Amino acid sequence: MGYQAEIESGREAFSYLIRAWHERNGWSHRVLPGLAEVLDLGRIHNSQVSMLRNRKLASPGPEVFLALGRINQWLVARAAAATADVSSALAGHPDLIEALSQGSRPLLSNSGEPLGPGDLLEIFVGLVPPPRAFDLRIADDEAQGLSFALAELLCAGRPWRLCRDQVLAAYPAAKTQRRERFAAVMSGQRDYSAAELDAELMDLHRTLEGLGVAAEQAISADRFLEVLRQKARLQQQTGALDLAEAIGQELVAEGSG
Repeated sequence: MGYQAEIESGREAFSYLIRAWHERNGWSHRVLPGLAEVLDLGRIHNSQVSMLRNRKLASPGPEVFLALGRINQWLVARAAAATADVSSALAGHPDLIEALSQGSRPLLSNSGEPLGPGDLLEIFVGLVPPPRAFDLRIADDEAQGLSFALAELLCAGRPWRLCRDQVLAAYPAAKTQRRERFAAVMSGQRDYSAAELDAELMDLHRTLEGLGVAAEQAISADRFLEVLRQKARLQQQTGALDLAEAIGQELVAEGSG
């Protein structure tokens, strides 16, 4: 791979990482610039965050990686401190306090270490891949099949009405909009987009744990995604059966039961 292709690959991976970081914490584009300014950790603008998410910022300056890396390290240090007090560090900025109360998950390496400025720069230029938890990229053309596979898996092939309460209780997201979207996908009223699945994957994975199916160490997020892909491929292979023919087979099965 030439250096230009390597950089392009890194820029794409970085956009997924930044997008997933925001979505999993429920942040707006204003949160990271606000934290950088208030905590004096560097400088990044709202527009730069937006362009990073959409792969439109080709050559961000060093202050961008400095800000993002330092904020990430601050989130980890804050969580580890026995007497962490966000309100004192962010006094006079209730919007940032509220944002972090909703979500403050950091970017961690595969070994659990917080990513710093240099780590983020290396990901952006394609020298190293993002952490596995933030590199589960989903293509647009597979989102529909994965949505179907998800509903089949979490309901074990049963109708949504029979498992709705249990599955919704296991789904960890608290925001009403996300819960309503999840229920719509599970009931077959809509499908997740690829970007939505990218952002939702970790919480969908934790839904398995909430259902008592598997602990996190027993089935990783990447293994969970592969299971969904396998189910989607199987459905694609078997889904060509004519509807009337399929109904006829069901009636025959019921009549002989």
